[in-house]
Amino acid sequence: MEHGMTQPTLSLKNARMALLALATGGFAIGTSEFASMSLLPQMAKGLGVDEPTAGHVISAYALGVVVGAPLIAVLGARFSRRLLLIALMGFFALAHCLTAFAPDLNWLLGVRFLSGLPHGAYFGVGSLVAASLVPRSQRTQAVARMMLGLTSATIAGVPFANVIGQSFGWRWCFTIVAVLAFITAMMILRFVPRDTEDPDASPLRELGALAKPQVWLTLLIGAIGFGGMFSVYTYLASTLTEVTGASSSMIPVALALMGVGMTIGTLVCSWAADRALMPAAGVTLVYAAIVMSLYTIASHHLSSMLMIIVLIGGVGGLSSILQTRLMDVAGDAQTLAAALNHSAFNAANALGPWLGGMAITAGYGWESTGWVGMGLAIGGLLIWFASLMLGRSEARRKKLPA
Repeated sequence: MEHGMTQPTLSLKNARMALLALATGGFAIGTSEFASMSLLPQMAKGLGVDEPTAGHVISAYALGVVVGAPLIAVLGARFSRRLLLIALMGFFALAHCLTAFAPDLNWLLGVRFLSGLPHGAYFGVGSLVAASLVPRSQRTQAVARMMLGLTSATIAGVPFANVIGQSFGWRWCFTIVAVLAFITAMMILRFVPRDTEDPDASPLRELGALAKPQVWLTLLIGAIGFGGMFSVYTYLASTLTEVTGASSSMIPVALALMGVGMTIGTLVCSWAADRALMPAAGVTLVYAAIVMSLYTIASHHLSSMLMIIVLIGGVGGLSSILQTRLMDVAGDAQTLAAALNHSAFNAANALGPWLGGMAITAGYGWESTGWVGMGLAIGGLLIWFASLMLGRSEARRKKLPA
């Protein structure tokens, strides 16, 4: 077990309720992150600015995630993980209440930055707690069950929030998220078992993770290898209408199918990772390269496009694999390493769309984001191979006599 957590003697029912509590927080965070993108036109109109200017709100949230994940992980190293999760959800709820009442763009930029601060730390700390609730052989599946809150948000939470936002105003979307965050805090208080503070924990010990090459390699696998999915996701709506020739009414369907694929991928990859962690990561990256390469061809027909969208969504299972990998390589610096995983995925969220946009601007077409995704998946695979070789080299050195 990691420092600060003791193996709980939970019944199966109580363990499931604790994981449900953690997943509810993921659902709230996912709804907030993705619904704000879908409601950008309404937000721009309500604030009296154009859409590109309103898009800075999305960037402000992402910046909050990148800054908040390592900062909170380091500063909160000595706190009880259960209490830290409650505090993070309480802060998330408060920030979304402020978002709902933001009077102008500058205010909204500030509160969206604050809203992003708990994101990475919540998933990082929550993953450690989820893994502590079950035997070691089932820890990736436990992490995946928490992450299902995020993937299910793309299927149900985002469309629901979008309908509410369009019908009653975008501010109601953030009000709903605030309520979900408050409910999460209460569920964690009720169902997640108490844990003891680690007296040996310190910011310096957490920062020790940054001195470990395997931590950086694992983070790079996520930042590079996962970028392809974001490249496709960002320009999916335009590809559907401009290349596939689908009506705009198919966009919500396609986004929901991507969420279905992410959910299936999370379940399958977590099952595989609990049996062979590094091979599961490698196979997932090979799979990502293959399905991304098929995207360009599939994008010209609606039936094949919808099928490939589900398959690309399956790449989302890489997240839970890398989360568990970080638990193995971070040593005592568990909290920071786990939180940085989500900073890495936000880096992927920046890299993939940027490279995809460059390909489109260069005249290769909307569907060229699939080739970009394939290239990034191969890049992630090369980093995975370097990590695998380094691990074998370290294992051989340990066997040598002193």
